[in-house]
Amino acid sequence: MRTGKALLLGGIFILTCICFASPIDTSEADRVIESALQPSPLEKNLHRLTDEIGGRVPGTLAMEHAVAWGRQAFTAAGADSVHTEAFSIPYSWAEGDTEMTATTTFQVDDAKLGGGTVLSSFHVHAVSVAWASALAPVKHVPVVDVGEGTAADFQKAGDISGKIVLVHTVVLKTWDDLFAEYAKAPPVIDLAVKARAKAVAFMATREHDILYRHTNSAAGEIDRLPMVIVAREDGERVARLLAAGNLVWADLSIPNQIGGPIKAANVIAELRGSEKPEEFVILGAHLDSWELGTGALDNGCNAALVVDALRAIKASGVKPRRTIRFIFFSGEEQGLIGSHAYAVAHRAELDKAAGVIVYDSGTGKTTGFSIGGRKDFLSIAKDLIVPLARFDAKDVKLDMEWGTDHFDFMLEGVPTFVADQDEANYLENYHAISDTYDKVDFPQLKKHVAEAAALSVELADLPEKIGPRLTHDQIEQSMRETNSIEMLKADGIWDDWVSGKRGRQK
Repeated sequence: MRTGKALLLGGIFILTCICFASPIDTSEADRVIESALQPSPLEKNLHRLTDEIGGRVPGTLAMEHAVAWGRQAFTAAGADSVHTEAFSIPYSWAEGDTEMTATTTFQVDDAKLGGGTVLSSFHVHAVSVAWASALAPVKHVPVVDVGEGTAADFQKAGDISGKIVLVHTVVLKTWDDLFAEYAKAPPVIDLAVKARAKAVAFMATREHDILYRHTNSAAGEIDRLPMVIVAREDGERVARLLAAGNLVWADLSIPNQIGGPIKAANVIAELRGSEKPEEFVILGAHLDSWELGTGALDNGCNAALVVDALRAIKASGVKPRRTIRFIFFSGEEQGLIGSHAYAVAHRAELDKAAGVIVYDSGTGKTTGFSIGGRKDFLSIAKDLIVPLARFDAKDVKLDMEWGTDHFDFMLEGVPTFVADQDEANYLENYHAISDTYDKVDFPQLKKHVAEAAALSVELADLPEKIGPRLTHDQIEQSMRETNSIEMLKADGIWDDWVSGKRGRQK
Protein backbone atom coordinates (compact mmCIF):
# COMPACT_ATOMS: atom_id res chain seq x y z
CA MET A 1 0.00 0.00 0.00
CA ARG A 2 0.99 3.66 -0.30
CA THR A 3 0.54 6.63 1.98
CA GLY A 4 1.54 10.22 1.38
CA LYS A 5 2.64 13.31 3.25
CA ALA A 6 2.04 16.83 1.94
CA LEU A 7 4.49 19.67 2.57
CA LEU A 8 4.23 23.36 1.71
CA LEU A 9 7.64 24.54 0.51
CA GLY A 10 7.98 28.03 -0.98
CA GLY A 11 4.26 28.04 -1.78
CA ILE A 12 4.47 24.79 -3.76
CA PHE A 13 2.44 21.76 -2.75
CA ILE A 14 4.93 18.84 -2.81
CA LEU A 15 3.84 15.26 -2.30
CA THR A 16 6.18 12.70 -0.78
CA CYS A 17 5.08 9.08 -0.76
CA ILE A 18 5.94 6.12 1.37
CA CYS A 19 5.40 3.13 -0.88
CA PHE A 20 4.68 -0.42 0.21
CA ALA A 21 5.44 -3.40 -1.99
CA SER A 22 2.28 -5.32 -1.12
CA PRO A 23 -1.23 -4.24 -2.17
CA ILE A 24 -3.88 -3.35 0.38
CA ASP A 25 -5.26 -6.39 2.20
CA THR A 26 -9.02 -6.27 1.65
CA SER A 27 -9.89 -9.39 3.63
CA GLU A 28 -11.18 -7.51 6.66
CA ALA A 29 -13.22 -5.16 4.46
CA ASP A 30 -14.76 -8.23 2.80
CA ARG A 31 -15.65 -9.68 6.22
CA VAL A 32 -17.32 -6.43 7.23
CA ILE A 33 -19.24 -6.26 3.96
CA GLU A 34 -20.61 -9.77 4.44
CA SER A 35 -21.61 -8.90 7.99
CA ALA A 36 -23.34 -5.69 6.84
CA LEU A 37 -25.42 -7.52 4.25
CA GLN A 38 -26.96 -9.84 6.84
CA PRO A 39 -30.47 -9.18 8.26
CA SER A 40 -30.47 -6.40 10.85
CA PRO A 41 -32.75 -3.93 12.70
CA LEU A 42 -32.15 -1.31 9.98
CA GLU A 43 -35.78 -0.95 8.92
CA LYS A 44 -37.08 -1.04 12.49
CA ASN A 45 -34.62 1.65 13.55
CA LEU A 46 -35.65 3.95 10.72
CA HIS A 47 -39.35 3.30 11.41
CA ARG A 48 -38.86 4.45 14.99
CA LEU A 49 -36.93 7.55 13.94
CA THR A 50 -39.29 8.66 11.17
CA ASP A 51 -42.78 7.19 11.60
CA GLU A 52 -42.78 7.35 15.40
CA ILE A 53 -40.60 10.38 16.20
CA GLY A 54 -41.11 12.25 12.93
CA GLY A 55 -39.52 15.50 11.75
CA ARG A 56 -36.64 16.65 13.96
CA VAL A 57 -35.98 20.38 14.32
CA PRO A 58 -33.50 21.39 17.05
CA GLY A 59 -35.23 22.82 20.09
CA THR A 60 -38.29 20.60 19.73
CA LEU A 61 -39.41 17.64 21.78
CA ALA A 62 -39.09 15.45 18.68
CA MET A 63 -35.39 16.30 18.48
CA GLU A 64 -34.93 15.37 22.15
CA HIS A 65 -36.59 12.03 21.43
CA ALA A 66 -34.28 11.57 18.43
CA VAL A 67 -31.17 12.12 20.57
CA ALA A 68 -32.46 9.55 23.07
CA TRP A 69 -33.15 7.19 20.15
CA GLY A 70 -29.57 7.67 18.97
CA ARG A 71 -28.08 6.80 22.35
CA GLN A 72 -30.25 3.70 22.66
CA ALA A 73 -29.61 2.55 19.08
CA PHE A 74 -25.83 2.88 19.41
CA THR A 75 -25.84 1.02 22.71
CA ALA A 76 -27.94 -1.79 21.28
CA ALA A 77 -25.61 -2.05 18.28
CA GLY A 78 -22.67 -2.83 20.59
CA ALA A 79 -20.77 0.46 20.98
CA ASP A 80 -17.94 0.48 23.51
CA SER A 81 -19.14 3.90 24.70
CA VAL A 82 -21.89 6.39 23.90
CA HIS A 83 -22.21 10.03 24.96
CA THR A 84 -23.64 13.37 23.86
CA GLU A 85 -21.93 16.72 23.43
CA ALA A 86 -24.01 19.89 23.71
CA PHE A 87 -23.72 23.08 21.67
CA SER A 88 -25.85 26.19 21.15
CA ILE A 89 -27.95 27.43 18.26
CA PRO A 90 -28.51 31.21 18.51
CA TYR A 91 -32.29 31.15 17.92
CA SER A 92 -35.20 28.77 18.11
CA TRP A 93 -37.69 28.85 15.25
CA ALA A 94 -41.02 27.23 14.47
CA GLU A 95 -43.54 27.94 11.74
CA GLY A 96 -46.95 29.16 12.75
CA ASP A 97 -50.07 28.89 10.58
CA THR A 98 -48.81 30.50 7.39
CA GLU A 99 -51.69 31.72 5.21
CA MET A 100 -51.67 33.33 1.78
CA THR A 101 -54.52 34.36 -0.49
CA ALA A 102 -54.18 36.04 -3.87
CA THR A 103 -56.78 38.38 -5.37
CA THR A 104 -57.02 39.69 -8.92
CA THR A 105 -59.55 41.49 -11.09
CA PHE A 106 -61.04 40.73 -14.46
CA GLN A 107 -63.67 42.26 -16.72
CA VAL A 108 -67.15 40.75 -17.16
CA ASP A 109 -69.08 41.88 -20.22
CA ASP A 110 -72.21 39.83 -19.62
CA ALA A 111 -74.84 42.16 -18.16
CA LYS A 112 -76.62 39.22 -16.58
CA LEU A 113 -73.54 38.69 -14.40
CA GLY A 114 -73.41 42.34 -13.40
CA GLY A 115 -70.77 43.46 -15.89
CA GLY A 116 -67.74 45.57 -15.08
CA THR A 117 -64.75 44.69 -12.91
CA VAL A 118 -64.95 41.56 -10.76
CA LEU A 119 -62.69 40.42 -7.94
CA SER A 120 -61.43 36.84 -7.92
CA SER A 121 -59.54 35.26 -5.01
CA PHE A 122 -57.76 31.93 -4.59
CA HIS A 123 -55.80 30.20 -1.87
CA VAL A 124 -52.02 30.02 -2.38
CA HIS A 125 -50.34 26.98 -0.85
CA ALA A 126 -47.31 28.32 0.99
CA VAL A 127 -44.89 27.58 3.80
CA SER A 128 -42.42 29.88 5.48
CA VAL A 129 -38.76 29.66 4.63
CA ALA A 130 -37.04 28.35 7.76
CA TRP A 131 -35.41 30.80 10.14
CA ALA A 132 -37.06 33.66 8.24
CA SER A 133 -38.69 36.62 9.96
CA ALA A 134 -42.32 36.57 11.02
CA LEU A 135 -44.93 38.75 9.34
CA ALA A 136 -48.05 40.01 11.08
CA PRO A 137 -51.16 39.66 8.90
CA VAL A 138 -51.20 42.10 5.99
CA LYS A 139 -53.99 42.57 3.47
CA HIS A 140 -54.20 43.68 -0.14
CA VAL A 141 -50.43 43.97 -0.65
CA PRO A 142 -49.43 44.28 -4.33
CA VAL A 143 -47.49 41.36 -5.81
CA VAL A 144 -44.68 42.14 -8.25
CA ASP A 145 -42.99 39.61 -10.54
CA VAL A 146 -39.19 39.99 -10.42
CA GLY A 147 -38.42 37.10 -12.74
CA GLU A 148 -35.37 35.14 -11.56
CA GLY A 149 -34.49 37.96 -9.19
CA THR A 150 -31.44 39.39 -10.94
CA ALA A 151 -30.45 43.02 -10.52
CA ALA A 152 -31.82 43.70 -14.01
CA ASP A 153 -35.11 41.98 -13.11
CA PHE A 154 -35.49 44.12 -10.00
CA GLN A 155 -34.71 47.29 -11.94
CA LYS A 156 -37.30 46.37 -14.58
CA ALA A 157 -39.91 45.76 -11.87
CA GLY A 158 -39.62 49.35 -10.67
CA ASP A 159 -40.63 50.40 -7.17
CA ILE A 160 -41.19 47.33 -5.00
CA SER A 161 -41.18 49.07 -1.64
CA GLY A 162 -43.78 47.52 0.62
CA LYS A 163 -44.70 44.91 -1.99
CA ILE A 164 -44.42 41.12 -2.19
CA VAL A 165 -41.93 39.99 -4.82
CA LEU A 166 -42.52 36.75 -6.72
CA VAL A 167 -39.31 34.96 -7.73
CA HIS A 168 -39.21 32.36 -10.52
CA THR A 169 -37.23 29.10 -10.23
CA VAL A 170 -36.46 26.10 -12.44
CA VAL A 171 -37.80 22.61 -11.82
CA LEU A 172 -35.32 20.63 -9.76
CA LYS A 173 -33.83 17.72 -11.74
CA THR A 174 -30.10 17.48 -10.97
CA TRP A 175 -27.65 18.08 -8.14
CA ASP A 176 -26.50 21.21 -9.98
CA ASP A 177 -30.07 22.52 -9.92
CA LEU A 178 -30.18 22.04 -6.16
CA PHE A 179 -26.86 23.80 -5.56
CA ALA A 180 -28.02 26.65 -7.83
CA GLU A 181 -31.23 27.02 -5.82
CA TYR A 182 -29.21 27.66 -2.69
CA ALA A 183 -26.66 29.89 -4.43
CA LYS A 184 -29.23 32.12 -6.16
CA ALA A 185 -31.35 32.91 -3.10
CA PRO A 186 -29.00 35.16 -1.05
CA PRO A 187 -28.44 37.75 -3.84
CA VAL A 188 -32.22 37.90 -4.40
CA ILE A 189 -32.75 38.52 -0.70
CA ASP A 190 -30.06 41.23 -0.72
CA LEU A 191 -31.86 43.06 -3.53
CA ALA A 192 -35.25 42.65 -1.87
CA VAL A 193 -33.94 44.07 1.41
CA LYS A 194 -32.29 46.99 -0.36
CA ALA A 195 -35.51 47.78 -2.23
CA ARG A 196 -37.60 47.52 0.98
CA ALA A 197 -39.84 44.68 -0.16
CA LYS A 198 -42.48 43.54 2.31
CA ALA A 199 -41.79 39.84 1.71
CA VAL A 200 -40.34 37.40 -0.82
CA ALA A 201 -42.30 34.54 -2.40
CA PHE A 202 -40.12 31.90 -4.08
CA MET A 203 -41.84 29.54 -6.50
CA ALA A 204 -41.30 25.93 -5.45
CA THR A 205 -38.80 24.00 -7.56
CA ARG A 206 -41.03 20.90 -7.33
CA GLU A 207 -44.24 20.32 -9.25
CA HIS A 208 -47.56 18.79 -8.14
CA ASP A 209 -48.04 21.17 -5.18
CA ILE A 210 -45.10 19.67 -3.29
CA LEU A 211 -43.97 22.07 -0.57
CA TYR A 212 -40.67 21.90 1.25
CA ARG A 213 -38.49 23.78 3.70
CA HIS A 214 -35.13 25.51 3.21
CA THR A 215 -33.20 28.11 5.15
CA ASN A 216 -31.01 30.81 3.67
CA SER A 217 -29.35 31.78 6.94
CA ALA A 218 -25.77 30.56 7.29
CA ALA A 219 -25.39 29.86 11.01
CA GLY A 220 -28.78 29.75 12.67
CA GLU A 221 -29.43 33.49 12.52
CA ILE A 222 -32.90 34.88 11.75
CA ASP A 223 -33.07 36.08 8.16
CA ARG A 224 -33.77 39.69 7.26
CA LEU A 225 -37.15 39.39 5.56
CA PRO A 226 -40.32 37.33 5.78
CA MET A 227 -40.18 34.72 3.02
CA VAL A 228 -42.39 31.93 1.76
CA ILE A 229 -42.10 29.08 -0.71
CA VAL A 230 -45.31 28.90 -2.74
CA ALA A 231 -46.61 25.87 -4.63
CA ARG A 232 -45.26 26.01 -8.16
CA GLU A 233 -48.69 25.80 -9.77
CA ASP A 234 -49.99 28.71 -7.66
CA GLY A 235 -46.89 30.79 -8.32
CA GLU A 236 -47.13 30.24 -12.06
CA ARG A 237 -50.81 31.22 -11.98
CA VAL A 238 -49.91 34.50 -10.32
CA ALA A 239 -47.11 35.04 -12.83
CA ARG A 240 -49.46 34.46 -15.77
CA LEU A 241 -51.98 36.93 -14.37
CA LEU A 242 -49.34 39.60 -13.94
CA ALA A 243 -47.89 38.94 -17.41
CA ALA A 244 -51.39 39.38 -18.89
CA GLY A 245 -51.70 42.80 -17.25
CA ASN A 246 -53.90 41.79 -14.32
CA LEU A 247 -53.14 43.35 -10.98
CA VAL A 248 -52.62 40.85 -8.14
CA TRP A 249 -52.73 41.52 -4.42
CA ALA A 250 -52.07 39.16 -1.55
CA ASP A 251 -53.23 38.69 2.01
CA LEU A 252 -50.32 37.14 3.87
CA SER A 253 -49.68 36.00 7.42
CA ILE A 254 -46.44 34.33 8.58
CA PRO A 255 -46.73 33.99 12.38
CA ASN A 256 -43.36 32.28 12.95
CA GLN A 257 -42.43 31.66 16.56
CA ILE A 258 -38.91 32.89 17.25
CA GLY A 259 -37.06 32.51 20.53
CA GLY A 260 -33.63 32.87 22.07
CA PRO A 261 -30.67 30.48 22.12
CA ILE A 262 -31.34 26.76 22.37
CA LYS A 263 -29.23 23.78 23.36
CA ALA A 264 -28.72 20.95 20.90
CA ALA A 265 -26.54 17.86 21.04
CA ASN A 266 -24.42 15.59 18.89
CA VAL A 267 -24.48 11.88 19.72
CA ILE A 268 -21.12 10.05 19.66
CA ALA A 269 -20.44 6.32 19.89
CA GLU A 270 -17.08 4.56 19.70
CA LEU A 271 -15.50 1.26 18.86
CA ARG A 272 -12.06 1.54 20.44
CA GLY A 273 -8.99 0.84 18.33
CA SER A 274 -6.83 -2.17 19.13
CA GLU A 275 -3.38 -0.58 18.58
CA LYS A 276 -3.76 3.19 18.10
CA PRO A 277 -6.92 4.08 20.04
CA GLU A 278 -5.94 7.76 20.27
CA GLU A 279 -6.21 8.05 16.47
CA PHE A 280 -9.71 7.92 15.00
CA VAL A 281 -11.94 7.72 11.95
CA ILE A 282 -15.37 9.39 11.96
CA LEU A 283 -18.42 7.94 10.22
CA GLY A 284 -21.21 10.51 10.45
CA ALA A 285 -24.67 11.59 9.33
CA HIS A 286 -26.99 14.30 10.57
CA LEU A 287 -29.84 13.41 12.88
CA ASP A 288 -31.95 16.55 12.52
CA SER A 289 -34.41 17.20 9.70
CA TRP A 290 -37.14 19.56 8.64
CA GLU A 291 -40.59 18.69 9.85
CA LEU A 292 -42.96 18.93 6.87
CA GLY A 293 -42.23 15.26 6.20
CA THR A 294 -40.45 12.86 8.53
CA GLY A 295 -36.88 13.31 7.31
CA ALA A 296 -36.48 9.79 5.94
CA LEU A 297 -34.25 10.47 2.91
CA ASP A 298 -32.73 13.55 4.50
CA ASN A 299 -31.24 12.17 6.56
CA GLY A 300 -32.89 9.49 8.67
CA CYS A 301 -31.88 6.67 6.35
CA ASN A 302 -28.22 7.58 6.80
CA ALA A 303 -28.55 7.95 10.55
CA ALA A 304 -29.88 4.40 10.53
CA LEU A 305 -26.94 3.48 8.25
CA VAL A 306 -24.42 4.74 10.82
CA VAL A 307 -25.99 2.59 13.54
CA ASP A 308 -26.04 -0.45 11.29
CA ALA A 309 -22.42 0.08 10.24
CA LEU A 310 -21.38 0.00 13.89
CA ARG A 311 -23.41 -3.20 14.40
CA ALA A 312 -21.88 -4.80 11.30
CA ILE A 313 -18.29 -4.04 12.31
CA LYS A 314 -18.91 -5.32 15.82
CA ALA A 315 -20.59 -8.48 14.55
CA SER A 316 -17.80 -9.18 12.06
CA GLY A 317 -15.23 -9.56 14.81
CA VAL A 318 -12.85 -7.20 13.00
CA LYS A 319 -10.84 -5.04 15.42
CA PRO A 320 -9.18 -2.15 13.53
CA ARG A 321 -6.02 -0.45 14.75
CA ARG A 322 -7.70 2.93 15.24
CA THR A 323 -10.85 3.99 17.02
CA ILE A 324 -13.96 4.54 14.90
CA ARG A 325 -16.31 7.27 16.08
CA PHE A 326 -19.90 7.07 14.89
CA ILE A 327 -21.51 10.50 15.13
CA PHE A 328 -25.01 11.89 14.74
CA PHE A 329 -24.59 15.60 14.07
CA SER A 330 -27.44 17.97 14.93
CA GLY A 331 -28.20 21.44 13.58
CA GLU A 332 -27.02 20.49 10.09
CA GLU A 333 -30.06 22.05 8.43
CA GLN A 334 -29.45 25.37 10.20
CA GLY A 335 -25.95 25.73 8.74
CA LEU A 336 -23.80 22.69 9.70
CA ILE A 337 -23.84 23.99 13.27
CA GLY A 338 -23.34 20.67 15.09
CA SER A 339 -20.42 19.43 12.99
CA HIS A 340 -18.81 22.87 13.14
CA ALA A 341 -19.16 22.84 16.94
CA TYR A 342 -17.64 19.36 17.11
CA ALA A 343 -14.69 20.26 14.85
CA VAL A 344 -13.93 23.37 16.92
CA ALA A 345 -14.32 21.59 20.27
CA HIS A 346 -11.98 18.79 19.11
CA ARG A 347 -9.53 20.98 17.17
CA ALA A 348 -6.65 20.09 19.51
CA GLU A 349 -6.89 16.39 18.55
CA LEU A 350 -7.61 16.71 14.83
CA ASP A 351 -3.98 15.88 14.00
CA LYS A 352 -4.99 12.36 15.09
CA ALA A 353 -8.03 12.20 12.81
CA ALA A 354 -7.50 9.55 10.15
CA GLY A 355 -10.54 10.40 8.04
CA VAL A 356 -14.16 11.56 8.06
CA ILE A 357 -16.84 9.75 6.05
CA VAL A 358 -20.29 11.30 5.55
CA TYR A 359 -23.47 10.03 3.85
CA ASP A 360 -26.20 12.64 3.21
CA SER A 361 -27.98 12.03 -0.11
CA GLY A 362 -30.80 9.58 0.45
CA THR A 363 -30.64 6.07 -0.97
CA GLY A 364 -29.53 6.65 -4.55
CA LYS A 365 -26.71 4.29 -5.58
CA THR A 366 -23.24 5.31 -4.38
CA THR A 367 -21.02 6.00 -7.38
CA GLY A 368 -17.90 6.85 -5.37
CA PHE A 369 -16.51 9.49 -3.04
CA SER A 370 -15.30 13.10 -3.18
CA ILE A 371 -12.10 13.66 -1.21
CA GLY A 372 -11.93 17.43 -0.83
CA GLY A 373 -9.07 18.28 -3.16
CA ARG A 374 -6.62 15.83 -1.56
CA LYS A 375 -4.30 14.86 -4.43
CA ASP A 376 -1.83 13.47 -1.90
CA PHE A 377 -3.90 10.36 -1.22
CA LEU A 378 -5.91 10.06 -4.44
CA SER A 379 -4.16 6.85 -5.46
CA ILE A 380 -4.57 5.07 -2.14
CA ALA A 381 -8.21 6.20 -1.91
CA LYS A 382 -8.83 4.45 -5.23
CA ASP A 383 -7.23 1.31 -3.79
CA LEU A 384 -9.37 1.50 -0.66
CA ILE A 385 -12.67 1.46 -2.54
CA VAL A 386 -11.76 -1.57 -4.68
CA PRO A 387 -13.84 -3.84 -2.38
CA LEU A 388 -16.83 -1.57 -3.09
CA ALA A 389 -16.70 -2.20 -6.82
CA ARG A 390 -19.28 -4.97 -6.35
CA PHE A 391 -21.74 -2.14 -5.58
CA ASP A 392 -20.49 -0.02 -8.54
CA ALA A 393 -18.90 2.50 -6.16
CA LYS A 394 -15.75 3.07 -8.20
CA ASP A 395 -15.08 6.78 -8.61
CA VAL A 396 -12.88 9.05 -6.51
CA LYS A 397 -13.20 12.77 -7.25
CA LEU A 398 -11.11 15.66 -5.96
CA ASP A 399 -14.12 17.99 -5.54
CA MET A 400 -14.30 20.21 -2.46
CA GLU A 401 -18.00 20.09 -1.65
CA TRP A 402 -20.08 22.26 0.66
CA GLY A 403 -23.40 21.50 2.29
CA THR A 404 -22.93 18.56 4.61
CA ASP A 405 -21.11 17.64 7.80
CA HIS A 406 -17.66 16.85 6.38
CA PHE A 407 -17.21 20.52 5.56
CA ASP A 408 -15.64 21.94 8.71
CA PHE A 409 -13.33 18.93 9.00
CA MET A 410 -12.21 19.60 5.43
CA LEU A 411 -11.54 23.24 6.34
CA GLU A 412 -9.53 21.97 9.30
CA GLY A 413 -7.30 19.95 6.95
CA VAL A 414 -8.63 16.49 7.88
CA PRO A 415 -9.01 13.85 5.10
CA THR A 416 -12.70 13.63 4.15
CA PHE A 417 -14.82 11.22 2.09
CA VAL A 418 -18.28 12.34 0.98
CA ALA A 419 -20.44 9.68 -0.66
CA ASP A 420 -21.44 10.70 -4.20
CA GLN A 421 -24.81 9.22 -5.08
CA ASP A 422 -27.28 9.05 -7.93
CA GLU A 423 -30.20 11.46 -7.57
CA ALA A 424 -32.75 8.59 -7.58
CA ASN A 425 -35.89 9.92 -5.83
CA TYR A 426 -33.99 12.28 -3.54
CA LEU A 427 -34.45 15.66 -5.22
CA GLU A 428 -38.23 15.71 -5.57
CA ASN A 429 -38.65 14.65 -1.94
CA TYR A 430 -35.78 16.68 -0.48
CA HIS A 431 -36.92 18.67 2.61
CA ALA A 432 -40.49 18.08 1.46
CA ILE A 433 -43.81 16.92 2.82
CA SER A 434 -43.19 13.74 0.81
CA ASP A 435 -39.88 12.83 2.52
CA THR A 436 -41.25 9.81 4.33
CA TYR A 437 -40.30 6.22 5.20
CA ASP A 438 -41.94 4.70 2.11
CA LYS A 439 -39.48 6.54 -0.17
CA VAL A 440 -36.46 4.65 1.23
CA ASP A 441 -34.87 1.95 -0.96
CA PHE A 442 -33.83 -0.51 1.76
CA PRO A 443 -31.95 -3.01 -0.45
CA GLN A 444 -29.81 -0.11 -1.68
CA LEU A 445 -29.42 1.25 1.86
CA LYS A 446 -28.05 -2.11 3.01
CA LYS A 447 -25.38 -1.77 0.33
CA HIS A 448 -24.54 1.69 1.66
CA VAL A 449 -24.14 0.25 5.14
CA ALA A 450 -21.63 -2.24 3.73
CA GLU A 451 -19.74 0.50 1.86
CA ALA A 452 -19.56 2.83 4.87
CA ALA A 453 -18.56 0.10 7.30
CA ALA A 454 -15.87 -1.30 5.00
CA LEU A 455 -14.32 2.07 4.20
CA SER A 456 -14.34 3.04 7.89
CA VAL A 457 -12.49 -0.16 8.80
CA GLU A 458 -9.97 0.25 5.98
CA LEU A 459 -9.13 3.81 7.01
CA ALA A 460 -8.89 2.76 10.65
CA ASP A 461 -6.62 -0.20 9.85
CA LEU A 462 -3.97 1.39 7.59
CA PRO A 463 -0.43 1.13 9.04
CA GLU A 464 -0.19 4.93 8.76
CA LYS A 465 -2.98 7.47 8.38
CA ILE A 466 -4.08 7.95 4.79
CA GLY A 467 -2.84 11.53 4.83
CA PRO A 468 -1.70 14.29 7.18
CA ARG A 469 -3.74 17.15 8.47
CA LEU A 470 -3.13 20.03 6.06
CA THR A 471 -2.05 23.50 7.13
CA HIS A 472 -4.11 26.63 6.46
CA ASP A 473 -2.04 27.47 3.39
CA GLN A 474 -2.27 23.94 2.00
CA ILE A 475 -6.03 23.95 2.41
CA GLU A 476 -6.30 27.26 0.58
CA GLN A 477 -4.09 25.93 -2.21
CA SER A 478 -6.49 23.00 -2.58
CA MET A 479 -9.35 25.50 -2.83
CA ARG A 480 -7.59 27.25 -5.69
CA GLU A 481 -6.59 24.05 -7.49
CA THR A 482 -10.17 22.76 -7.40
CA ASN A 483 -11.68 26.15 -8.36
CA SER A 484 -13.65 26.15 -5.11
CA ILE A 485 -13.21 29.76 -4.03
CA GLU A 486 -16.15 31.07 -6.05
CA MET A 487 -18.35 28.35 -4.53
CA LEU A 488 -17.25 29.40 -1.05
CA LYS A 489 -17.95 33.04 -1.85
CA ALA A 490 -21.42 32.19 -3.20
CA ASP A 491 -22.20 30.24 -0.05
CA GLY A 492 -20.99 33.05 2.23
CA ILE A 493 -18.08 31.00 3.61
CA TRP A 494 -15.08 32.71 2.04
CA ASP A 495 -15.12 35.77 4.32
CA ASP A 496 -15.25 33.50 7.38
CA TRP A 497 -12.27 31.55 6.03
CA VAL A 498 -10.24 34.69 5.31
CA SER A 499 -11.03 36.24 8.70
CA GLY A 500 -10.15 33.04 10.56
CA LYS A 501 -13.70 32.61 11.85
CA ARG A 502 -13.89 29.21 10.18
CA GLY A 503 -11.30 26.58 9.38
CA ARG A 504 -7.73 25.90 10.43
CA GLN A 505 -5.97 28.96 11.75
CA LYS A 506 -2.37 28.16 10.81
